[in-house]
Amino acid sequence: MATPSIKQVKTAAGASAPLIRAAIVSDLSALLRLEEAAFETDRINRRQFRYLLTRGRARTLVAHEGGVLLGYVLVLFSRATSVARLYSIAVSEQARGRGIGRLLVVAAEQAAWEQDRAYMRLEIRRDNLASQTLFEHAGYRRFGVLSDYYEDHMEALRYEKLIAPGLKPELKRVPFYEQTLDFTCGPSSLMMAMQALKPSLVLSRTLELRIWRESTTIFMTSGHGGCGPLGLALAANRRGFDVAVYVSDKGVLLVDSVRSPEKKEVMRLVHEDMLAEAEQRGIPVNYETLRIADLQARWDAGVVPLVLISSYRIYQEKFPHWVVITGFDEHFVYVHDPYVDYENGETTLDSIDMPIQRDEFSRMARYGRVGLQAVVLVSEPAGVSPHG
Repeated sequence: MATPSIKQVKTAAGASAPLIRAAIVSDLSALLRLEEAAFETDRINRRQFRYLLTRGRARTLVAHEGGVLLGYVLVLFSRATSVARLYSIAVSEQARGRGIGRLLVVAAEQAAWEQDRAYMRLEIRRDNLASQTLFEHAGYRRFGVLSDYYEDHMEALRYEKLIAPGLKPELKRVPFYEQTLDFTCGPSSLMMAMQALKPSLVLSRTLELRIWRESTTIFMTSGHGGCGPLGLALAANRRGFDVAVYVSDKGVLLVDSVRSPEKKEVMRLVHEDMLAEAEQRGIPVNYETLRIADLQARWDAGVVPLVLISSYRIYQEKFPHWVVITGFDEHFVYVHDPYVDYENGETTLDSIDMPIQRDEFSRMARYGRVGLQAVVLVSEPAGVSPHG
């Protein structure tokens, strides 16, 4: 990693550069003064700052000189991915023009790299030209817009920087669709895969629910039923796509999620019905697992894989969850996660092209005590050239 240390940044900036250090609870009042002076809306309050300083998965760094705080930067580390989010940065008015914002950005990047994060992402108000200039000069690229993002309805510009150079491929093949219900990750992932292969396909909530109705396995531990690989494969095949299913278990999938014998029997009947239809449609169901190298080879050939993961490693909740792969490089598997964790301050920015270390992805792509592995490979029909 070529990012300089905080000490090196201080020296390079000259003898008068302020010291960059981790914020502590006794900085709260000074942090609030900086926040109130810098922002008119969307301010971080005292309670939020205290949480982020003491219990949140975050790092707050401050620039200080002679006991006076001149600025701060706040970085969030959420999920089992290699993305950090630069959530907020502020410099006092009297300290502007001294390069303190740049010092804080470099320190934030170093903190992210120390947490094994290879990418930094952030949002900037469209009317905040100073911040746009700061981050663009620091090597950040604009890659999207969030409409009606701030309290006053201002748009947010999305920025990203690769802080471990030379890793990221061009990730342009798969569009993003956010699931609208807790139990529709499978349909939403399938919709993204299908539109990647057929850009004219219109994604809508109606389609999301229609695919869920077609592919649900009826029951889960609680709430509405989730979607298994057979149901998703059938839904894609009915819409003209070629599919292949890979599962590690020949039994009724996810049957351990219910205790009732009656519900188990219903799941068995649905599973057998789906198997029969898959055989009738010529959908290959392979009782074997795919390694990351196998998935990458399929991807390189124009296939879009859906992978069942355990959400515990990301959300600390034990439920099966579908994601769609969007690319690979030497170190990472990239995925679109249709779920956006708004309760933990995340946005769609955090769910798009999520880089997951390859070893971590291998551990993640197993669910339950038996380590169920399930993949649905979606592709254009034979003889049709893939898009992207």
